[in-house]
Amino acid sequence: MVASPEIIEQVIDTYRRAAQANRDTPGRQGNVVHLAAESADELVIAGDLHGNRLNLNKLLQIADLSERPRRHLVLQEVCHGGPPYPSGAGCLSHTMLEDVARCKAEHPQRFHFLLSNHELAELTEFPIVKAGKMLNLLFRCGLKEMYGCDAERVHAASLEFIRTCPLAVQTSDGVFVSHSAPAGVDRNGFDADVLRRPLTDGDLAQHGAAFQLVWGRDHRAENAEAFAAAVGAELLIHGHEPCVGGCLTPNARQIILDSCTRKGCFLIVPIGQPLTHEQLARRIEYLHQQ
Repeated sequence: MVASPEIIEQVIDTYRRAAQANRDTPGRQGNVVHLAAESADELVIAGDLHGNRLNLNKLLQIADLSERPRRHLVLQEVCHGGPPYPSGAGCLSHTMLEDVARCKAEHPQRFHFLLSNHELAELTEFPIVKAGKMLNLLFRCGLKEMYGCDAERVHAASLEFIRTCPLAVQTSDGVFVSHSAPAGVDRNGFDADVLRRPLTDGDLAQHGAAFQLVWGRDHRAENAEAFAAAVGAELLIHGHEPCVGGCLTPNARQIILDSCTRKGCFLIVPIGQPLTHEQLARRIEYLHQQ
């Protein structure tokens, strides 16, 4: 059954308000949200969610933003995955993108949704195929199932929101949170200026700086060292990489979180209390009892 006109207009309005909240986020400089002890006590960080509503709800419960006014929450990558519509005609994950937009509209200063590769794929129509399925097509079919002839209007509003999402959140203690890190930074460098200036279509296209940032899979220590130096960070926290055990610590700079499985993990990082990589890794928690 197609959503009512009132619901459709509410969804579009929520995306627009969330996009404006992204632009107006306090501490945002270019495409990075900067957090210091003056504005935050701690930061809850999750990895990829890919349509897992149970884990999203758990994270929102843990973060408890309404009752914890000095806590911030960082989420990433909700598109593509999770259950299909009962008809099998499409993917339900578009409803999770709507949920994170709603969270941004409700908590504009303390909720942050990072630009991730699957959301970027929706923005640029970059095809992603997994297990023989075109994920972008399933996403569009889900929108059509829910919104009928207004699906394109809803999708356009969602793209406005995605385009305004930050590339990273960085704390005054040197913790840099982004969806991933570019490959080969130690060999080829990285245009870190993309973090400070308005995004261009070239940045978002294949081989562009933003594309490299969200698609990179290079966990060598040398690459992590070079990327940390390029962005002025001590420690790097990413998603993007599937983790059988829920997390990885591939080198002395990086921590990788995966939040879309039963073993999904998250991390609460204090602001104003510098921690070593080892201390931060010990703070990783599971979303569900193991």
